[in-house]
Amino acid sequence: MSAAPDPSRATPPDATPQTRRSSVVKAAIRTARPKQWTKNVLVFAAPAAAGVLDQRDALLQTLVAFVGFCLAASGTYFLNDANDAEADRLHPTKRHRPVAAGDLDVRTARVIAVVLIVLALAITAPINDFKLAGVVAGYVLVTISYTIWLKYEPVIDLAAVASGFVFRAIAGGVATDVKLSDWFLIVAGAGSLFIVTGKRHAEQVELGSDSFEHRRTLGEYSTAFLGYVRAVASGVMITGYCLWAFENAVHTGDETWFRLSIVPFVIAVLRYALVVDQGGGGAPEEVVLSDRVLQLVGLVWLITFALGVRG
Repeated sequence: MSAAPDPSRATPPDATPQTRRSSVVKAAIRTARPKQWTKNVLVFAAPAAAGVLDQRDALLQTLVAFVGFCLAASGTYFLNDANDAEADRLHPTKRHRPVAAGDLDVRTARVIAVVLIVLALAITAPINDFKLAGVVAGYVLVTISYTIWLKYEPVIDLAAVASGFVFRAIAGGVATDVKLSDWFLIVAGAGSLFIVTGKRHAEQVELGSDSFEHRRTLGEYSTAFLGYVRAVASGVMITGYCLWAFENAVHTGDETWFRLSIVPFVIAVLRYALVVDQGGGGAPEEVVLSDRVLQLVGLVWLITFALGVRG
C-alpha cells in the first residue's frame, strides 16, 4: 500500500522557483481571506448614520479605517491558522486552508501576520491623534488573546468574537470623530453576538458528534442554549434599534423614514435567524452574498435609513 501524501509539502520537489513562489503567493492570498473583508464595511456604519460620508475628509478617514481593518484582520487570520493548523486538519472544510493543507508553512504565516498588523497600525496612526490605531490595536489584542486562550472559555469565546465586530463599528466613529450613540453600540454588540452564536450553531450542525474535537467549547453548548442566546441577542438588538431610530427621528426632525426603517430591519433579522435555524450561518458573509431575499430586504432598509439621515 502506498504511503499517504505528506500534507506539509507545499509543492512537488521538482517545481521551479517561479512555480513555488506562485504557489506561496496564492496560498497567502487565500489565507488573507479577502471575502471576509466584507465585515469591515461596518466601519462605515457610524459615519453613514451621522450623514458625514459626503464630506471628503470624513470619507477618506473612513476608507483608511477600512483598509486598516482589512490588514489587521488578515494578519490575525494568518496567526490563527498557524496556531490552529493541527485542529483544522480534523475539520471537513478548514482542513483545506493553506496552512493546514501544507501549502503555506507555519513560520511564513506568522511572519506575514506580523507584517500585516504593523502595516495596519502604521497607516491608521495618523488618524485622529493615534485614536484609530488604538482601536485597531485593541482589536488585534483581543483577537490574539482569543486565538491563544479565550476560545477555550465557554461564553467568553462568543463575547470575544463578537467584540471584533464592535471594534469595527467603533472605528468608523473614532476615525471621523463622530459621537457614537449608546443605542448604536447596543445594536452593534447584540447583533454581533447574534451572528457569532449562529456561526457556532452551524458548526455544531456541520460537525455533529465530532464538534468537540475541533472546538472545545462546542461540546459545552447545547442547541437549546445557543438558541436561547440568539433569542436574547436578537431581542436586545431589535429593541436597541427601535430606540435608536426614535432617537434619530427626534434629532433630525424626521417623522417617517427612521421609524419606517424598523420594518425591514426586523424582517432582515428574522430572515437571517431562519437561515441559521436551517443550518446556515457558518459563514455570515456567504449568507449575505447569496441570499437574494435578505439582500432585497437589506436594500429596502438602506434606502429608508438613508432617507431618514438626509431628512
